[in-house]
Amino acid sequence: MAKIISGIQQMGIGVPDVEQIWKWYRKFFGNDIKMFEEAAEAPLMINYTGNKVQSRTATLAINLQGGGGFEIWQYKSRGTEKAKFEIQLGDLGIFICKIKSKDVKATYDWYKKEGVEVLGNLEKNPAGNFHFYCKDPNGNIFEIIEAKDIFRETKSFCGGVAGAVLGVSDMDKALKLYSGILGYDKIVFDKTEVFSDFSGLPGGNQKVRRVLLTHTEKRKGPFSELLGITEIELVQTLDRTPKKIFENRFWGDWGYIHLCFDIKDMESLKKECEAAGFSFTVDSGSSFDMGEAAGRFSYIEDPDGTLIEFVETHKIPIAKKLNWYLDLRKRPAEKPLPRWLLKMLKMNRVKG
Repeated sequence: MAKIISGIQQMGIGVPDVEQIWKWYRKFFGNDIKMFEEAAEAPLMINYTGNKVQSRTATLAINLQGGGGFEIWQYKSRGTEKAKFEIQLGDLGIFICKIKSKDVKATYDWYKKEGVEVLGNLEKNPAGNFHFYCKDPNGNIFEIIEAKDIFRETKSFCGGVAGAVLGVSDMDKALKLYSGILGYDKIVFDKTEVFSDFSGLPGGNQKVRRVLLTHTEKRKGPFSELLGITEIELVQTLDRTPKKIFENRFWGDWGYIHLCFDIKDMESLKKECEAAGFSFTVDSGSSFDMGEAAGRFSYIEDPDGTLIEFVETHKIPIAKKLNWYLDLRKRPAEKPLPRWLLKMLKMNRVKG
């Protein structure tokens, strides 16, 4: 069986205080479904944590409007370090997390009313779609984009993760991974200029090559209906030498630490990555227990060292209060889970 990518499972976000920022994410993004919460050591990530096993706590929170979740990650064995420079557009790594919204203008107006830090104005991107940028209280930048699909209506203005903006040093090398292995085979636009809709971002007034990618085929797999349509935006600065966003810092430190894809058939994916020159740098090898969930996970690096995670989900909680857990290992790999079943995840909602 060839590998299957169901979509973006989650964006990993390193934070200094999980509970504080998650409350903010619940209010402004609607990510209020807790899939798991676990405090443990992370021995498999030792190559990215200073050659020392570090302890951490991690919470995976999703939004039933659809899209990926947040893996909100906090060190317990050390402090969470910020970058020692202002991260700018085109710096190497994950710069922005894209969030879907069923009404971008209404979201913009509400954020302004509520005092969310909005960067620039509500504008159209080169594809003609309205979007805007904002910051969370930790300084992470998010882009609110038009939702192309909604899984379940909720009271939130926003859905989940719809993609990412990443800085790359060589566009053609990066496309080998993102358009190839990850399946973002449709170029929405590929333009080089100073973009007016970037003007509110740090470094947004420089000349860049900007490529927006999406996928031509609908994603398959158990969570494909929930994770939905996503996009990847690659930015290569042409006016300066970019810095690595996580230069002299650890995975898990302040900011976007990885972009994670939900997949099926890890062995097939491993062979494909190796053949393309993106060998696994981390591989749990078997089912890894996250307390309330379990699966096999692995990591690769893009050509600039940005971490891409893959998770083959084995177990998830449907309703923890009823001790209802779902084992996915014996289910058909391509078949989406029933919508009614996924909607039952609302029983794991955290209020407030």
